Amino acid sequence: MSANGNGAGDDDGDRDGSSFGSSTAQTGREVARRVFAQEFNDATYLFKESDDELAPNYTLLPTGERANRLFFVGTLTETEDVGSDSEYWQGRVVDPTGTFYVYAGQYQPEAANTLRKIETPAYVAVVGKPRSYETDEGDTNVAVRPESINRVEETIRDRWVVDAAEKTIERLQGFDAETNDYAQMAREEYGGSISAYREGAIAALESLDTADEPADEDTGESEASLGTEADQP
Repeated sequence: MSANGNGAGDDDGDRDGSSFGSSTAQTGREVARRVFAQEFNDATYLFKESDDELAPNYTLLPTGERANRLFFVGTLTETEDVGSDSEYWQGRVVDPTGTFYVYAGQYQPEAANTLRKIETPAYVAVVGKPRSYETDEGDTNVAVRPESINRVEETIRDRWVVDAAEKTIERLQGFDAETNDYAQMAREEYGGSISAYREGAIAALESLDTADEPADEDTGESEASLGTEADQP
Protein backbone atom coordinates (compact mmCIF):
# COMPACT_ATOMS: atom_id res chain seq x y z
CA MET A 1 0.00 0.00 0.00
CA SER A 2 1.37 3.37 -0.99
CA ALA A 3 1.07 6.35 1.31
CA ASN A 4 1.19 9.25 -1.11
CA GLY A 5 -1.68 10.65 -3.13
CA ASN A 6 -1.77 10.24 -6.88
CA GLY A 7 -3.28 13.55 -7.92
CA ALA A 8 -5.88 13.67 -5.90
CA GLY A 9 -14.53 10.26 19.50
CA ASP A 10 -12.66 13.77 18.78
CA ASP A 11 -15.81 15.71 19.63
CA ASP A 12 -13.74 18.88 19.90
CA GLY A 13 -12.04 18.32 16.58
CA ASP A 14 -12.66 21.84 15.37
CA ARG A 15 -12.46 23.60 18.71
CA ASP A 16 -8.68 23.57 19.03
CA GLY A 17 -8.51 24.62 15.41
CA SER A 18 -11.08 27.36 15.85
CA SER A 19 -8.72 29.95 14.40
CA PHE A 20 -8.60 27.88 11.22
CA GLY A 21 -12.36 27.58 10.56
CA SER A 22 -15.87 27.51 11.94
CA SER A 23 -16.80 25.20 14.77
CA THR A 24 -18.62 21.93 14.14
CA ALA A 25 -21.59 23.16 16.15
CA GLN A 26 -21.94 26.19 13.91
CA THR A 27 -21.56 24.35 10.60
CA GLY A 28 -23.08 20.94 11.33
CA ARG A 29 -20.11 19.28 9.63
CA GLU A 30 -18.46 16.06 10.77
CA VAL A 31 -15.89 16.38 13.54
CA ALA A 32 -12.26 16.55 12.45
CA ARG A 33 -10.21 13.66 13.87
CA ARG A 34 -6.68 14.12 15.13
CA VAL A 35 -4.68 11.37 13.43
CA PHE A 36 -0.95 10.91 12.94
CA ALA A 37 0.32 10.43 9.38
CA GLN A 38 1.49 6.92 10.25
CA GLU A 39 -2.06 5.76 10.93
CA PHE A 40 -3.69 7.79 8.19
CA ASN A 41 -1.39 6.33 5.55
CA ASP A 42 -2.60 2.85 6.56
CA ALA A 43 -6.28 3.91 6.45
CA THR A 44 -7.09 2.83 2.91
CA TYR A 45 -10.66 1.58 3.39
CA LEU A 46 -13.50 4.03 2.65
CA PHE A 47 -17.18 3.30 3.27
CA LYS A 48 -20.67 4.78 3.59
CA GLU A 49 -23.17 3.97 6.31
CA SER A 50 -26.22 4.21 4.07
CA ASP A 51 -27.19 3.79 0.43
CA ASP A 52 -28.18 7.44 0.18
CA GLU A 53 -26.30 9.05 -2.70
CA LEU A 54 -25.54 12.07 -0.49
CA ALA A 55 -24.40 10.02 2.51
CA PRO A 56 -20.91 11.02 3.71
CA ASN A 57 -17.85 8.97 2.92
CA TYR A 58 -15.78 7.76 5.85
CA THR A 59 -12.22 6.52 6.13
CA LEU A 60 -11.83 3.60 8.53
CA LEU A 61 -8.94 4.23 10.91
CA PRO A 62 -6.95 1.13 11.92
CA THR A 63 -7.40 2.07 15.61
CA GLY A 64 -11.16 1.55 15.32
CA GLU A 65 -12.83 4.85 14.43
CA ARG A 66 -14.36 6.45 11.36
CA ALA A 67 -13.14 9.77 9.96
CA ASN A 68 -14.89 12.06 7.51
CA ARG A 69 -12.58 14.99 8.25
CA LEU A 70 -9.06 15.38 9.66
CA PHE A 71 -7.24 18.04 11.64
CA PHE A 72 -3.45 17.83 11.63
CA VAL A 73 -0.47 20.11 12.17
CA GLY A 74 3.03 19.59 10.82
CA THR A 75 5.85 20.99 8.74
CA LEU A 76 5.03 21.86 5.15
CA THR A 77 8.28 20.81 3.51
CA GLU A 78 7.47 21.02 -0.19
CA THR A 79 4.86 22.36 -2.60
CA GLU A 80 4.50 21.68 -6.32
CA ASP A 81 2.03 22.45 -9.08
CA VAL A 82 1.34 18.99 -10.51
CA GLY A 83 -1.58 20.05 -12.72
CA SER A 84 -1.59 19.74 -16.50
CA ASP A 85 -4.46 21.84 -17.88
CA SER A 86 -4.88 23.94 -14.74
CA GLU A 87 -3.12 24.52 -11.43
CA TYR A 88 -3.30 21.56 -9.05
CA TRP A 89 -1.09 21.98 -6.01
CA GLN A 90 0.52 19.20 -4.01
CA GLY A 91 1.89 19.76 -0.53
CA ARG A 92 3.89 17.47 1.77
CA VAL A 93 3.13 17.96 5.47
CA VAL A 94 5.39 16.06 7.86
CA ASP A 95 4.54 15.13 11.45
CA PRO A 96 6.76 13.07 13.81
CA THR A 97 5.40 9.78 12.37
CA GLY A 98 5.30 10.36 8.61
CA THR A 99 3.97 12.48 5.76
CA PHE A 100 0.52 13.70 4.76
CA TYR A 101 0.00 14.53 1.07
CA VAL A 102 -2.50 17.32 0.39
CA TYR A 103 -3.91 18.28 -3.01
CA ALA A 104 -5.81 21.48 -3.83
CA GLY A 105 -7.11 22.79 -7.14
CA GLN A 106 -9.82 25.05 -8.49
CA TYR A 107 -12.43 23.66 -6.08
CA GLN A 108 -10.24 24.45 -3.05
CA PRO A 109 -9.13 27.97 -4.07
CA GLU A 110 -8.04 29.22 -0.63
CA ALA A 111 -5.95 26.13 0.11
CA ALA A 112 -4.47 26.18 -3.39
CA ASN A 113 -3.58 29.84 -2.99
CA THR A 114 -1.81 29.08 0.30
CA LEU A 115 0.22 26.30 -1.29
CA ARG A 116 1.08 28.61 -4.18
CA LYS A 117 2.34 31.46 -2.03
CA ILE A 118 3.73 29.99 1.18
CA GLU A 119 7.46 29.73 1.70
CA THR A 120 8.68 26.35 2.90
CA PRO A 121 9.49 24.98 5.37
CA ALA A 122 6.65 26.25 7.54
CA TYR A 123 4.42 24.90 10.29
CA VAL A 124 0.84 24.58 9.03
CA ALA A 125 -2.52 23.47 10.40
CA VAL A 126 -4.72 21.62 7.95
CA VAL A 127 -8.40 20.71 8.09
CA GLY A 128 -9.50 18.48 5.25
CA LYS A 129 -11.20 15.36 3.96
CA PRO A 130 -9.46 12.04 3.37
CA ARG A 131 -9.40 10.56 -0.10
CA SER A 132 -8.10 7.28 -1.52
CA TYR A 133 -7.15 6.34 -5.06
CA GLU A 134 -6.48 3.00 -6.73
CA THR A 135 -3.38 2.85 -8.92
CA ASP A 136 -2.97 0.87 -12.12
CA GLU A 137 -0.82 -1.53 -10.12
CA GLY A 138 -3.66 -2.21 -7.68
CA ASP A 139 -2.20 -0.26 -4.75
CA THR A 140 -4.29 2.19 -2.75
CA ASN A 141 -2.94 5.72 -2.28
CA VAL A 142 -4.30 8.10 0.32
CA ALA A 143 -4.28 11.89 0.40
CA VAL A 144 -6.14 14.83 1.91
CA ARG A 145 -8.32 17.39 0.15
CA PRO A 146 -7.79 20.46 2.33
CA GLU A 147 -10.61 22.75 3.40
CA SER A 148 -8.10 25.14 4.94
CA ILE A 149 -4.34 25.45 5.35
CA ASN A 150 -3.02 28.02 7.80
CA ARG A 151 0.48 28.90 8.91
CA VAL A 152 0.97 28.43 12.67
CA GLU A 153 3.65 28.68 15.33
CA GLU A 154 5.74 25.79 16.65
CA THR A 155 3.82 25.83 19.93
CA ILE A 156 0.62 24.97 18.05
CA ARG A 157 2.38 22.07 16.34
CA ASP A 158 3.65 20.79 19.68
CA ARG A 159 0.22 21.04 21.28
CA TRP A 160 -1.31 19.13 18.38
CA VAL A 161 1.26 16.33 18.75
CA VAL A 162 0.26 15.92 22.41
CA ASP A 163 -3.46 16.02 21.54
CA ALA A 164 -3.08 13.55 18.66
CA ALA A 165 -1.12 11.16 20.88
CA GLU A 166 -3.82 11.30 23.54
CA LYS A 167 -6.61 10.72 21.00
CA THR A 168 -4.70 7.80 19.49
CA ILE A 169 -4.33 6.17 22.91
CA GLU A 170 -8.03 6.73 23.63
CA ARG A 171 -8.93 4.87 20.44
CA LEU A 172 -6.53 2.06 21.30
CA GLN A 173 -8.00 1.70 24.79
CA GLY A 174 -11.48 1.25 23.29
CA PHE A 175 -10.36 -1.10 20.53
CA ASP A 176 -11.42 -4.32 22.29
CA ALA A 177 -14.77 -3.04 23.53
CA GLU A 178 -17.58 -5.35 22.45
CA THR A 179 -19.63 -2.37 21.31
CA ASN A 180 -16.89 -0.99 19.04
CA ASP A 181 -18.20 -1.89 15.59
CA TYR A 182 -15.49 0.15 13.87
CA ALA A 183 -12.77 -1.83 15.63
CA GLN A 184 -14.35 -5.03 14.33
CA MET A 185 -14.34 -3.53 10.84
CA ALA A 186 -10.69 -2.59 11.31
CA ARG A 187 -9.81 -6.16 12.25
CA GLU A 188 -11.51 -7.43 9.12
CA GLU A 189 -9.94 -4.84 6.81
CA TYR A 190 -6.47 -4.39 8.32
CA GLY A 191 -5.84 -7.45 10.47
CA GLY A 192 -6.13 -5.81 13.89
CA SER A 193 -2.42 -5.23 14.55
CA ILE A 194 -2.38 -1.91 16.41
CA SER A 195 0.78 -1.87 18.55
CA ALA A 196 2.67 0.23 15.98
CA TYR A 197 0.27 3.15 16.52
CA ARG A 198 0.89 3.16 20.27
CA GLU A 199 4.62 3.10 19.61
CA GLY A 200 4.24 5.91 17.08
CA ALA A 201 2.33 8.07 19.56
CA ILE A 202 4.98 7.59 22.24
CA ALA A 203 7.79 8.29 19.76
CA ALA A 204 6.00 11.47 18.67
CA LEU A 205 5.97 12.74 22.26
CA GLU A 206 9.59 11.77 22.72
CA SER A 207 10.46 13.82 19.64
CA LEU A 208 9.16 16.92 21.43
CA ASP A 209 11.45 16.20 24.38
CA THR A 210 14.40 15.79 22.05
CA ALA A 211 13.69 19.08 20.30
CA ASP A 212 13.12 21.08 23.49
CA GLU A 213 14.70 19.69 26.65
CA PRO A 214 13.72 19.71 29.39
CA ALA A 215 10.18 18.87 28.26
CA ASP A 216 7.45 21.19 29.43
CA GLU A 217 5.30 19.92 32.25
CA ASP A 218 2.21 19.15 30.14
CA THR A 219 4.18 17.16 27.57
CA GLY A 220 6.05 15.26 30.27
CA GLU A 221 2.85 14.28 32.02
CA SER A 222 1.27 13.10 28.76
CA GLU A 223 4.27 10.98 27.88
CA ALA A 224 4.31 9.42 31.34
CA SER A 225 0.62 8.63 30.96
CA LEU A 226 1.21 6.91 27.66
CA GLY A 227 4.07 4.94 29.14
CA THR A 228 1.88 3.44 31.88
CA GLU A 229 -0.75 2.57 29.28
CA ALA A 230 1.68 0.87 26.96
CA ASP A 231 0.67 -2.63 28.07
CA GLN A 232 -3.05 -1.95 27.83
CA PRO A 233 -5.19 -2.79 24.75
